[in-house]
Amino acid sequence: MTEQNTRLGILLMVVTTFIFAVQDGISRHLAGEYNVYMVVMIRYWFFAAFVIAVAARKAGGVLQAAATTQPVFQAFRALLLVTEICVMIYAFTLLGLIEAHAVFAAYPLLVAALSGPVLGEHVGWRRWAAIGVGFIGVLVILKPGLGVFQPAAIVPLIAALMFALYALVTRYAARRDSAATSFFWTGTVGSVAMTAIGIWFWEPMTGSDWGWMGALCITGALGHYTLIKCYEVAEASAVQPFAYLQLVFVSIIGITVFSETIRTNVAVGACIVVAAGLFTLWRQRVKG
Repeated sequence: MTEQNTRLGILLMVVTTFIFAVQDGISRHLAGEYNVYMVVMIRYWFFAAFVIAVAARKAGGVLQAAATTQPVFQAFRALLLVTEICVMIYAFTLLGLIEAHAVFAAYPLLVAALSGPVLGEHVGWRRWAAIGVGFIGVLVILKPGLGVFQPAAIVPLIAALMFALYALVTRYAARRDSAATSFFWTGTVGSVAMTAIGIWFWEPMTGSDWGWMGALCITGALGHYTLIKCYEVAEASAVQPFAYLQLVFVSIIGITVFSETIRTNVAVGACIVVAAGLFTLWRQRVKG
């Protein structure tokens, strides 16, 4: 991996986190006006069209992309992700972008904690210590037992747990399937599942919000594209720490667009969580 490629990968990761932050801001707006199921359903229609178009352009076409020896497992992955997206967007409507993402930032720690029992990977005492410190940060954000704890704060934590499980089962699926196959199943199965649910919750949408929905679909596809390109030109261990910039971008959008505020405990807790996550990523790179 050349230095130039690593720098390009970092740039692409920064761009990706910004795109996903914008996507989350649009999701919060639309979910505040319409039900989450319909918003995610329409988003997944575009996502499915995108993955099919990508698959059709590759050697072997759609049939090659869809070929797998573990269809049930791939379907489970897709359902896990689309459910996590619904839960996280719902968290935006309950807590706002900043606090929801501050809690969700714990997902890399959950990945590290669960990699042992799920994938049989060894987790040393240093990473376990970082995981423990990170969850102290989550407790600082949630402030349990101080009279101001909101049960709604558990919602993004559930989303983080689901996304961590999704990351782990995706790594497991990669032992037998290509990334293109997993990507194809994620988009198509998720679209079918959300259509089966979301079609019953259809609501009329204003013309301006259809514009925002189009922007949501475009940012979703564009974010996945830049992320794929990022991992093509640089090692994941080199660029992954920069994924935390999404919390920064989300905070800027939350403050400037939605008039959110950053409470002191949320800022302190988020810093603890991010620091623990960066240490965990560093230990994984050292071991690698």
